[in-house]
Amino acid sequence: MTLGGRRRGGRHLALTVALPGPRLAAALLLVAAVLLPAAWMASSAAHRGVPGPETARPAPAWAAWVLPLVAGHTARPSRDPQGPVPGQCDPPGWPDPTVYGVLAEDQAPWTRDPTALQRLDRHRRAARAQRWLAGFRITVREPLFEETANLRLAAGRLAGTVVPPGAVFSMNAALGPYTRDRGYRPGPSYAGGRLVPSDGGGVCKVATALYNAAIHAGLPVVERHAHSMMVPYVPPGRDAAVAYGAKDFRFRNDTAFPVLIWSDFRDATLYVALYGSHDPPRVTWHQQVLARQEPWTVRSYNPELAPGRERVVHEGYPGFTVRTWLLVTRPGAEPERRDLGVDTYLPLPRMVEHGPRG
Repeated sequence: MTLGGRRRGGRHLALTVALPGPRLAAALLLVAAVLLPAAWMASSAAHRGVPGPETARPAPAWAAWVLPLVAGHTARPSRDPQGPVPGQCDPPGWPDPTVYGVLAEDQAPWTRDPTALQRLDRHRRAARAQRWLAGFRITVREPLFEETANLRLAAGRLAGTVVPPGAVFSMNAALGPYTRDRGYRPGPSYAGGRLVPSDGGGVCKVATALYNAAIHAGLPVVERHAHSMMVPYVPPGRDAAVAYGAKDFRFRNDTAFPVLIWSDFRDATLYVALYGSHDPPRVTWHQQVLARQEPWTVRSYNPELAPGRERVVHEGYPGFTVRTWLLVTRPGAEPERRDLGVDTYLPLPRMVEHGPRG
């Protein structure tokens, strides 16, 4: 994995943050409190089931993010004279690598469940998709709102989906719309620079697991969107956001045989796998950090805290600009580089609550 640092003939840029003065910050917060809620409600959430104006349920105190005033936090490039840290695997701020990963067939929970395995075998025979192609897992250590219900519902609906040869799979067509009428519940979503509850929130984990599984199965991705801010369950460049009617995840079965999708959510972990008949390639991910922006701190008053006390609600996420590419090696062929483009993620600010002044 390549990190941002010195390049031949040039240097990478990193981002630093210049915060506004106290009076300007207060004025901006006042304007944001009055003018920006309507804009936030009209903006399309990365996970939102139906884009456009919608009344969201009030978030609890710990999720009441203040809309980041990006315009007031001017990012300016700075040179990095030192280059990458020798031996460093992942940049600081990236997700814990134990919460996600490529799934081997013997790690899939249904292989140890006779009832589930019997059901899978029926679908594999019917689809003529006997071979394990690829799988991916995401563990949800700290579920927000009712996202586990959404993941269990979506995984159950997705399991058994067959993608015929030459067809394009669409997650929105298969699982959407993500509404109450379809059984989805409030879950975490990004909207207007905030973490908010919305119906179907959390189903982007399913899109993300499918995205990674399709890549490792060697299937071409037709449509994929990054989140507006970093997610805590995969590195930047490996996520996939969906919003019904606005953002979809799609891949094409370009093989001569059907592809069967199987999925499950159990023990706080989402499992997604693809079965088929072709030989999948060997895939390695490579990423280059082009820029990084540290989260700023937003302080808010909580009358329930004791005088002089503070509480960190959320540590925030850094912002990243990341270039991602793959090295794809098929049997008997030389490795092929496949560029996936550049993704930019805004920072999520650090949230601190304070009680009355002591």
